[in-house]
Amino acid sequence: MAVSTLSWAIPQPAPLAEAHAENWYALQTRSRHEKIVVQRLEERGVTTFLPVITEVHRWSDRKKSVQMPLFHCYVFAKFAPNRAERLRVLRVDGVFGLVGARGEGAPIPDEQIDAVRSLVGGQLPWASHPFLKIGQRVRIRSGALDGLEGILVSRNGDRTLVISVDAIQRSLAVRVEGYEVEPV
Repeated sequence: MAVSTLSWAIPQPAPLAEAHAENWYALQTRSRHEKIVVQRLEERGVTTFLPVITEVHRWSDRKKSVQMPLFHCYVFAKFAPNRAERLRVLRVDGVFGLVGARGEGAPIPDEQIDAVRSLVGGQLPWASHPFLKIGQRVRIRSGALDGLEGILVSRNGDRTLVISVDAIQRSLAVRVEGYEVEPV
């Protein structure tokens, strides 16, 4: 006599790591409130990143080095993409909202945050750079081709490494050599 066994496919819950995966998001803040927003978020246990640069400010009687946010009115926060976490972040005084469609925020790849972190923390000279997209019309601003306009096809040929944070449409450039370009 043959015995048959029935097996039922029981749906398994999502693995804990996937259910609580955290992503980086850009938060828009009130002007000059970036540092206090970071402090308030960290008090709530949220991982933050605020890239800062040192600027020398001069007054009539003195000079002082001041740490300023690299991207004014923006702070980066890492949290799980669920409603409760979003509300926990949005309820912080000084936060206007998440950068992205429908106020839900657009996740920023870890690689973009790591690239900004490496560039700001490194010893290489760098400068802010206009946000450029492949296919965008640009103008060359230096050298023998100064003033020439065209479509940006590849970043490899301009010998300037452009690091972009897509969600806030901001970029940094490390000039290696060659031509500088700007959006038209």
